[in-house]
Amino acid sequence: MRVTLHGTRGSVGRAGPATVRYGGDTSSVEVTADDGSAIVLDAGSGIVHSRSAAQATGRVDVLLTHLHMDHIQGLGFFAPLFESEVEAHLWGPISTTRSLARRLARYLSPPLFPVRLRELPSLVVHDLAPGTFDIGTFRITADFVIHPGQTFGYRIGADDRTLTYLPDHEPALGVGRIPWDPAWTSGFDLAHGADLLLHDAQYSDDQYPERIGWGHSTLSQALDFAEMAEVGRLVTFHHEPNHTDEMIDQLHVQARAGRSPAVRFDAGLTGTTFEV
Repeated sequence: MRVTLHGTRGSVGRAGPATVRYGGDTSSVEVTADDGSAIVLDAGSGIVHSRSAAQATGRVDVLLTHLHMDHIQGLGFFAPLFESEVEAHLWGPISTTRSLARRLARYLSPPLFPVRLRELPSLVVHDLAPGTFDIGTFRITADFVIHPGQTFGYRIGADDRTLTYLPDHEPALGVGRIPWDPAWTSGFDLAHGADLLLHDAQYSDDQYPERIGWGHSTLSQALDFAEMAEVGRLVTFHHEPNHTDEMIDQLHVQARAGRSPAVRFDAGLTGTTFEV
């Protein structure tokens, strides 16, 4: 299983010379199985770089964690959705008030966007409840995690390997640190024993106290969570838009100097592919 990061920035895109290495595009990740089938996680601006799924199989599946703008702003610019020969499926968390299609149509319609969601030629929209389901060779588990609004994390299995995707996640909410009790830790079941964990690490320890409840983690909290969940490798994600490449480097250097982590960890760089 190959995992390619097409967008790693959180909240808002930030392109420029100070973010060129870690990238300025917002959240989107492509996961490809050994048989060539693929899924796309989130539709931030980074999704425009993802086309291999549609090219290889004539089908594309996009799984949304939630509907905050930085996770859907690339949908209207994702070329496979406009190709009649591509079977397009869009998956996202269920709501008790409006269907996923109706919620997305509030963005993909005038005056916010010139093309309406219903005009896309071959799109099927799926309202997901928490649980486990299959897309081709992929075995996927979705569950709600701590973040404002209806937000999923995903556990994805293929080729006897497991990826957990938690790009917007605040498991330390209310206690200021990871509880170290699986029964009281958001996202634990999704992450436990995963080979690769992509996890929110938006804030520094100094920034977090002023942003409690905003739905994100610090690098140290992400490390604590990864160690508790006994994952094979952590890749940090959803970088703060005001963090330059140099600042992200410094945060990771400080994290390595201040502890002896039980898990390998790296900062997510746009364009990087991980073999899981």
